[in-house]
Amino acid sequence: MLTADALRSRIRDVLPEFIRIRHDLHAHPELAYQEKRTSQIVAAELKKMGVQHVAGLAGGTGVLGYIPPMRPGAEKLGSIALRADMDALPILEKTGASYASKTPGVMHACGHDGHTANLLAVAKVLTSLDDRPHGVTLVFQPAEEGGAGGKRMCEDGALDGSKIGTAVREIFGLHGWPHYDLGVVGSKPGPLLAATDNFVVRIKGTQSHAAYPQLSADPIVAIAHVITALQTICSRNIAPQDSIVVTVATINGGTARNIIPADVSFSGTMRTLKPETRTLGKRRFYEIAQSVAAAMGCRAEIDWEEGYPVTFNDEQLTSKFFRIAEQTVGANRVAHVPTPSLGGEDFSYYGHHVPACFFILGVKPKDRETYPSLHQPEYDFNDDALETGVEVMCRLALAAE
Repeated sequence: MLTADALRSRIRDVLPEFIRIRHDLHAHPELAYQEKRTSQIVAAELKKMGVQHVAGLAGGTGVLGYIPPMRPGAEKLGSIALRADMDALPILEKTGASYASKTPGVMHACGHDGHTANLLAVAKVLTSLDDRPHGVTLVFQPAEEGGAGGKRMCEDGALDGSKIGTAVREIFGLHGWPHYDLGVVGSKPGPLLAATDNFVVRIKGTQSHAAYPQLSADPIVAIAHVITALQTICSRNIAPQDSIVVTVATINGGTARNIIPADVSFSGTMRTLKPETRTLGKRRFYEIAQSVAAAMGCRAEIDWEEGYPVTFNDEQLTSKFFRIAEQTVGANRVAHVPTPSLGGEDFSYYGHHVPACFFILGVKPKDRETYPSLHQPEYDFNDDALETGVEVMCRLALAAE
């Protein structure tokens, strides 16, 4: 059996190589479905390791690798999958890092560069071992940031063994988490992250001169009432013990200060943790927006985009995660996340096919009170978190049961 000291020694030996790769990926971020360079680097690194892989999945940039087991008959049991996402965000970087983005307006503000480097390092360590009880499927997916790349990877056969290796029997994924200290991992069974739906609403009225509002059906007044009324979904339609967020993030309309415009629009997101709450929230959204607009003499046109489903952790697989994580890093470094986050993740799609467990990896230095949060221009995945992320993922892949 591989001892903890032996595994950690191997991890520390390879980390400098993958920190360099992480910095390179960070300096060359690519948006959803544009991760051509990143995909090429992943494929090239897997080739150097001798890992079987296929590229060109999920619209062209997804990569799937497979490391076979080393025990007779083990392939019949199916593989354990480990997932990383690769895309960046349309944000102007303000980290001041020496390896900061070279692409203005695009940066790795969610740490996917770290997730990718982490999984490559896991592959490097696993291929160096003399014993692997399971096959390991490596899922490098594009377009987590709104593009549902995980869904397309599933549709392209990432889990069913049709592209490479054997069918996946369970899958794990991680995310750097700036609210938890370095060296800490955590999760919870059941819903961990929310379902995310998006909307655009256009309020149509009647244009007029600002001096003669009686000749208008004012969409600005209407939109103000609609946006305010939508918050009653949270406060009056959903039980206080449940969770729902209705966020209006943009408002657009008008051309001059002396013109009441013909129409105004707003957009945003609704996030929920239960299917029934998701259904109720959407129904009430339509009822409120259309009725309030009508009361103001206007009309509401709604464009509703169904987003990611709830990221739901399989109870038994999450118990396995906790057991192995505590054996690996110690119980004092394993957090039982008390409540779900209303953030969303397309890791959720994998859980519709096989048991899945998503866990968080602390990136905040212990001497800091706060750390830049996800999607902020100052955020940078912490290199020091890689050692823990790689070790826990390796142990999940090597667990004998």
